[in-house]
Amino acid sequence: MNVLPPENRTFMTERRVGLIGAFMVAVGPVSMALYTPAMPEIVDAFGTTEAAVKLTLSLYFAGFAFSQLICGPMSDGFGRKPIIIAFMTLYLAASVVALFAPNVEILIAARFFQGAGAAVGIAISRALIRDLFHNDRAARIMNLQAIILAVGPALSPTLGGIIMELAGWHAIFLVMVAMGLGVILVSSFGLRETVPRDLSRIRPRALVSSYATLLGSGYFMLSSLVVAGTVGALYTLATVLPFILIDRVGLTATQFGVGMLLQSGSFFVGSLIVRRLLRTIPAARLVPVGLAFVGAGGVAIAVLLRIAPPSYLSVMGPIASYAFGIAFVMPAMMVASVAPFPRIAGSASSMSGFMQMGGGLLGGTVAALIGDPVVATATIIPAMGFIAIAAWIGWSLLPEPPGVTRIGSG
Repeated sequence: MNVLPPENRTFMTERRVGLIGAFMVAVGPVSMALYTPAMPEIVDAFGTTEAAVKLTLSLYFAGFAFSQLICGPMSDGFGRKPIIIAFMTLYLAASVVALFAPNVEILIAARFFQGAGAAVGIAISRALIRDLFHNDRAARIMNLQAIILAVGPALSPTLGGIIMELAGWHAIFLVMVAMGLGVILVSSFGLRETVPRDLSRIRPRALVSSYATLLGSGYFMLSSLVVAGTVGALYTLATVLPFILIDRVGLTATQFGVGMLLQSGSFFVGSLIVRRLLRTIPAARLVPVGLAFVGAGGVAIAVLLRIAPPSYLSVMGPIASYAFGIAFVMPAMMVASVAPFPRIAGSASSMSGFMQMGGGLLGGTVAALIGDPVVATATIIPAMGFIAIAAWIGWSLLPEPPGVTRIGSG
């Protein structure tokens, strides 16, 4: 088996991996959120329907979710760096097509491939961390990525609106072209390869074996369910909150955008607190603290939305508690999902990311089936939180896999 030169690892410092990984991770959600203020104008520009333009968002999300199952395993065989560059080139090409799209059908297709390319950031950033760092060093990098990930999507709708007002909706896709070029350049010159090329890892039998190993591992499944139940709830909320806060509470679109800062701001503040605590407290010990906030938020939203008509505070207060708690959960649990699998870290990262997205897709689907967004929120969000709590309890009782120290234990 090939061995990577030692200088590759010494070049990839904790801060370098954290910042580059955060940049790659942010491209996906920022590209989703940056675009939303332009959707009404795109309806008029193409003379199409709201449903067709909403499809550009849905297919972006679909490409983003399912592509993770491909790019992660490919990086195990070809190496992290070439797959990052290849998928970000796909994102860049799709951004150019979207910029010059002559009709909504081409835009829909371009957005799907944008999502497919952007997925490489989440899929491989965790694998990069697993390649180089362990335990609390890895948790600190996850925390740094979480901080940047909170800021980017929170500011993106506002930034998108300003760009659109100043230069029109096409300029939003120019920003995406710039982001794609930026990741490609940073990856080309700022990254060193962290795994040796080994095509045996991506043979069909090897891929089936990798995913079978992951699906059969209680350590992997339970740690991934903790993340899917917490972060997945935020994706679910994205599908129902506009209908509650705008249609039921009566906020304007602008007020809604500003009001959502309570969710992202709570997560950001939680992440900053976690960053300071990680200097002295192992990451795993912060997880039950975070889940306590998640559970409290879940109970509050289940009760408050059933005893009185929704108000901004009765909705967003519990959600702020939920989001604050997630910041304490993510570092240790995201590291835990890839820690036992050094040879298939890309596959593990991809499957964990897919479960995270899948939690949001499943929650949004159930919400649509329930129909009433208030009832759906009061039912689904607490349920997802308590699934995460149950998964953590099960995970904490498992023995450590061979060669793995309990994540966050030092």
